[in-house]
Amino acid sequence: MTDVVFPVLSQEKQEATGLLSTWYVTDGQQVAAETLLAEVQMDKVDAEVVAPVAGVIHLLVAEESEVSQGTVIARID
Repeated sequence: MTDVVFPVLSQEKQEATGLLSTWYVTDGQQVAAETLLAEVQMDKVDAEVVAPVAGVIHLLVAEESEVSQGTVIARID
């Protein structure tokens, strides 16, 4: 099982949070490595989250949720 984490977008603010604005996949979906999974926003910066490995994704955080950077947002089996 591989964790998918909310990216660290601010080195200055270790406790900073951001918004998981959009999931591009659904829970239980088969994904390939490098598949675009989600878009996140933090301090006016948008970033994309891609799958580090291929497998079945299990979403742990809902869209439009406020999330601390480094938090596990999904897992891939």
